[in-house]
Amino acid sequence: MDEDPVIRAACAGGTPVSPTGRGFALVASESTARRYELQDPDVRLMLEVRDGSATAFDELMVRYQSRLVTVLDHLTGRRDLAEDLAQEVFLRVYRARHRYVPGAKFSTWLFTIANNVASNALRTLARRPEIQVAPRDPSASGGHSLDHLALAASGLLPTRQLDKAELQEVVEQALATLNPKQRMAVLLSKFEEMSYNDIAATMQTSPQAVKSLLARARDNLRDALEPYLKNS
Repeated sequence: MDEDPVIRAACAGGTPVSPTGRGFALVASESTARRYELQDPDVRLMLEVRDGSATAFDELMVRYQSRLVTVLDHLTGRRDLAEDLAQEVFLRVYRARHRYVPGAKFSTWLFTIANNVASNALRTLARRPEIQVAPRDPSASGGHSLDHLALAASGLLPTRQLDKAELQEVVEQALATLNPKQRMAVLLSKFEEMSYNDIAATMQTSPQAVKSLLARARDNLRDALEPYLKNS
């Protein structure tokens, strides 16, 4: 997996499946299902959920709740929405439990559902201008807007080091400049450490398309972060 320093710096601060969660269950062969069952302990937990274990479902929520919220928060720019969407993802997982047959790693299956849920939410918000998704309020972390920080870093205060809160704000603003597909690819790559193939499965595209998304994201992040990287 490409470890580009720009994408790595950006993330340091902080599956062909239907939205119902059924896709892999429709195509996985018995041998494929058995392979993932043997390789992935989370698949084994999900199979216990399929068999009626509430304890196994609780364990999966413990393992993935914060990870889902983190990715969805960066994707939507709204923590409250991210928490609601994470609950929707788990609800869909639970509703699909009886149909579940492992055709991929559990995390790939889960984040495929998350990607579909988030995409639907972003489309809905785009049709409702009064509650557009926007970057986090800079005042919430005590920082300044990206424009103000860029001006400070590029001219007014060229030798000043960015503190932790400012760096986090810069990172969040840089990620917010990416379109949703680029942002999702970066988040899955660097937060979830997914391979190109797993990201492609999650986003219902090809590995080559993922490489292209990450390349464009890398260029956009470099443009957004360059003033801070060279002056901090």
